[in-house]
Amino acid sequence: MAAKIYDILKGSFLTNDDAFKNWRFILFAAFLAIVMIYTGHSYERKVHKLAALNEHVTELHSEYTDLERKLMFMQMESTVTVKIKKKGIAPAQNPPQKIIILKTKDGNN
Repeated sequence: MAAKIYDILKGSFLTNDDAFKNWRFILFAAFLAIVMIYTGHSYERKVHKLAALNEHVTELHSEYTDLERKLMFMQMESTVTVKIKKKGIAPAQNPPQKIIILKTKDGNN
């Protein structure tokens, strides 16, 4: 048992006659480690991008609600009245009149 551990520490398992099997396994394990590292980095990159997009969506939603509030305030009758009064336009004193055109049977108005 001690001899096997000593051989592993010396690295003789990589240079003996059946070392090809060991090298294949080591290369396979190294390839799997590289794939795992790559997928981990890819996952982290996507998580950071998703967090940035969520933050951007939250910011846009806040801007939308703020602009909607401003629009509702600008559309109020009192606000419109004040703005048009500055331009010299006032509300009509008389209500609008409806014009009715009757057609006669002969087609003349």
